[in-house]
Amino acid sequence: MAKFALGSEPVVGSLTQTKKREYKVTNRLQEGKRPLYAVVFNFIDSRYFDVFATVGGNRVTIYHCLEGGVIALLQCYIDEDKDESFYTVSWACNTDGTPFVVAGGINGIIRVIDAGSEKIHRSFVGHGDSINEIRTQPLKPSLVVSASKDESVRLWNVHTGICILIFAGAGGHRNEVLSVDFHPSDIYRIASCGMDNTVKIWSMKDLPSKFPTKYVQFPVFIASIHSNYVDCNRWLGDFILSKSVDNEIVLWEPKMKEQSPGEGSVDILQKYPVPECDIWFIKFSCDFHYISAAIGNREGKIFVWELQSSPPLLTARLSHPQSKSPIRQTAMSFDGSTILSCCEDGTVWRWDAITTSQA
Repeated sequence: MAKFALGSEPVVGSLTQTKKREYKVTNRLQEGKRPLYAVVFNFIDSRYFDVFATVGGNRVTIYHCLEGGVIALLQCYIDEDKDESFYTVSWACNTDGTPFVVAGGINGIIRVIDAGSEKIHRSFVGHGDSINEIRTQPLKPSLVVSASKDESVRLWNVHTGICILIFAGAGGHRNEVLSVDFHPSDIYRIASCGMDNTVKIWSMKDLPSKFPTKYVQFPVFIASIHSNYVDCNRWLGDFILSKSVDNEIVLWEPKMKEQSPGEGSVDILQKYPVPECDIWFIKFSCDFHYISAAIGNREGKIFVWELQSSPPLLTARLSHPQSKSPIRQTAMSFDGSTILSCCEDGTVWRWDAITTSQA
C-alpha cells in the first residue's frame, strides 16, 4: 500500500472565480422518466466529435450537437430486457472504422452496438454482476475495459469478442469497482477504483497476446487517497484525478517502487472543491486535451475547473432554476465549448460557451 510522501501541502483551489468563462443553457431534453447515468462525446473519431450518447433505463440514445444549441436525435437502441438499467456508455470502433457504442449496466452484459446499422454487433457475457463503467483505449479503440460490482475489471476486444484479461484476485478490489481508465500514452497501464476506498494501477506488460483469457491478480500500485467510496478516476498524464463523496476532486502522483510492486508513495498535488458533491456515482469529464474538468453535484449545478493551473482555477459555476436534480455525469466537447449534463430526473442539459461576439 502506498504511503503519503512528506513534502508540501496540496494546493486547494478557491471557489471564488478569478478567470471566468461564460456559458449559457442552449437546450434541455426530457428523455424519459428513468434516471440518466452517463453521457459521453465521441472522441475516438474526428468525424463524429460532435456526436454523443446517453444511457438510462434500457435505452442507449445517440444525438448530434448542432449549431445554435440544436440537438438532433440520430438513433435509439432499446434493450430487449425492459428491466435492464444501463449505467455506462463508451465509444469504440471496429477495425474498419465503423463506430460502436458500448454499454453496460445492471444485467452485467456488455452490448456492443453498431452505430451504422443500429444492430447489436456483439454481447459480452462474463461479469458476474452489474457494470459500473466502460472505457475505451484511445490509442487502440477496439479495446475496452469494464469495471464491475463483481470486484473485477475486464479487458475486451470489441472486434474479436474476446475477453483478453481479468484484473481480479488476491491483490484485486475487495468491493464493487466503480471506475476505470486507460493511461493516455502507456497502452499497458490502467487505473481502477471502487467501494474498497482504493485506487489500483494495473500493468498489462509481458502478458501473452494469444488466448485464452489470463488473470492479473496483483496491481503494480495501490493507493488509499480517500476514506470513502472512490467513484471516478482519470489519468492526467502520469498523474491521477480521483474523487470520492467528500466534495472534491484530488490530483495526485503515484510514485512507484520498481523493485516492489504494489508499494510506493503518493504525492497529493492539488484539490478541486465541488460543493454538495457528497453522494456516490457522480462522474466528472474533461475536454479532449484535459485542459478543463466539468463536474455536476446533487443540486444540479456544474463546476468547471482549469486542471493544469496551480493553484487550480474555477472557470465556471453553472446553475439554472430548473436544474435541481443530481447530475450523474457531464460531457465536455472536444474544445470544452459545450458541456452536457445527464440527470437523475431523465433530463439532458446543454450549455454553450458565450463567445465575445455574442456577449
